[in-house]
Amino acid sequence: MNKTHANRPRSLRGMRLAVVAALGLVASAAAFGQSTTGSVFGHAPAGDVVAAHSTINGNQRKTHVGADGRYSLRALPIGVYDVTLEVDGKAVKVHPRVPVMVGRGSQVNFDCTQSDCAKAADRS
Repeated sequence: MNKTHANRPRSLRGMRLAVVAALGLVASAAAFGQSTTGSVFGHAPAGDVVAAHSTINGNQRKTHVGADGRYSLRALPIGVYDVTLEVDGKAVKVHPRVPVMVGRGSQVNFDCTQSDCAKAADRS
């Protein structure tokens, strides 16, 4: 019998096992905590809706443009998106193939004024 292991109390061996398990949990939490999302943000006419539609998996997210003309779609899974400005539920302008990369934001601005966007929606 190995005297080194025989002389160690069981609690010390249990403590080592607990420390190893805790370190494993910390390492896995750090790996899990790494972001796999990005964002799309920019300016558009206040009150309109901006939608991001994934060209890879078909997921779609929408947000309303704030009174200050800013919008942000956060925590989008990485991929490629078509970003669309909608007025009264109708698409009026599209920015195709916008890349969303890990931990980064892609700026997409819609240049039309509120009245110009409304006119485009009426024509479509």
